[in-house]
Amino acid sequence: MSTTTFAAVSAVKQRSDTEFSVDLSPAWTIGGRPNGGYLLAAIARAATVVSGHPDVLAASAHYLRSPEPGPAEIEVEVLRTGRTATQLRGRLLKDGVPQVEALLTLGVLGEAEPFWQDGVPQPKFGPFPEEPWGPDVLSSGIPIAIRDEIDVYFDRPLADGPSGRGELRALLALPGDEPFDPVSLLFAVDALPPATLDVAPSGWVPTLELTAYVRAHPAPGPVRVLHRAHLIGDGRVDESCHVWDSAGTLVAQGTQLAGIRIG
Repeated sequence: MSTTTFAAVSAVKQRSDTEFSVDLSPAWTIGGRPNGGYLLAAIARAATVVSGHPDVLAASAHYLRSPEPGPAEIEVEVLRTGRTATQLRGRLLKDGVPQVEALLTLGVLGEAEPFWQDGVPQPKFGPFPEEPWGPDVLSSGIPIAIRDEIDVYFDRPLADGPSGRGELRALLALPGDEPFDPVSLLFAVDALPPATLDVAPSGWVPTLELTAYVRAHPAPGPVRVLHRAHLIGDGRVDESCHVWDSAGTLVAQGTQLAGIRIG
């Protein structure tokens, strides 16, 4: 695993009150293109600088284009500042061309126990292997550079083939056991391979839209991730993701719509 932290590769440099630069790392790519959660996290880093509130509560991104690694720009616009939340618009550009458009809500995450959570999935995670998921190239030939940056331990080997449930369960760790924070949780909801791998082999599954909610500050340590596919049709798939910290608290959840080509 790399020793370069997620905070470092998603760091932004402020150029004006609302403009930032970012260097998109080639190491955090699939097929040579940056991971969608990584791009959203970079926008969120800029938003936390502009916002009057410290914590990302919700973020939704539409991926207009898939940028190449390297220098990029981020623009942030404050839409509204209230007592408990700030709403912002963020845009990631490459050579002045919009790549990702995002809306974010920032506020302050509390520490209280949930009042009710019976609607949350209660997955049974099996034992995790001692060694992380290994291949740096998908069966389709797509290189997975990000594989060298994070550790992912599936409780069911992907080499066993699809189970037909459309579900992946894994333990996820950042470089050097870096603790997760509200911004890196935006990456966590998009960190696993597509859950469609548990249905049928496919090529690249590019994210079209990603929505994430951050529900609590995570405890130190790796997080457990449940990633599910729900409906595949017309060349698209919708997926959901739930993330629990090392203390068993649900800290993030996400949904996304992605393109897919089966067979």
